[in-house]
Amino acid sequence: MERCAWGLHEPELSYHDTEWGVPLHNDNALYEFLVLEGAQAGLSWQTILKRRETYRSAFEQFDPQKVAGFDQPKVETLMSDAGIIRNRRKIESAIQNARAFLAVQQEFGSFDAYVWRFVGGKPRQNGWRPMQEIPTTTPEATALSKDLIRRGFSFVGATICYAFMQAVGLVNDHTTNCFRYEEIKKLGYNSPIV
Repeated sequence: MERCAWGLHEPELSYHDTEWGVPLHNDNALYEFLVLEGAQAGLSWQTILKRRETYRSAFEQFDPQKVAGFDQPKVETLMSDAGIIRNRRKIESAIQNARAFLAVQQEFGSFDAYVWRFVGGKPRQNGWRPMQEIPTTTPEATALSKDLIRRGFSFVGATICYAFMQAVGLVNDHTTNCFRYEEIKKLGYNSPIV
């Protein structure tokens, strides 16, 4: 089976084959990807995937309600956790983003309803053949980034937002030769309009 060139070795292979690009509509899972994509800034995705379970434990299974209540002593505890990226700005960003996430939920009913508006409620079906064609950002990612920043989020630049959009299925960026491309495309046609 052919795959996207980046997903040929573990842990990326399992993630590529089962999760990447699948349309997500669960708020806690969407928050998880916001945190992980922000943590990944300047690092490899492999580095984050290897720490994912520790992140889940450290950040209360990515429950934004619980993370929003983290205080300075909790930040210090997280700074000593070798299982996550011990970058104070990234840790504090995850907490700040949890609070902003809750405000978005309050305004829109769910983060899901909010974020899917940026692609008109259905995943964008791209058709890239070589990976070199895949952009690092798009006008939609830039719009999402600007709006998130306006709402108080951090570590949500346009490139991070595009990686988030790819991960949670807002766009199908599997290359057309990848066996997941058509599978994900079918899932996109069944996504609810929000």
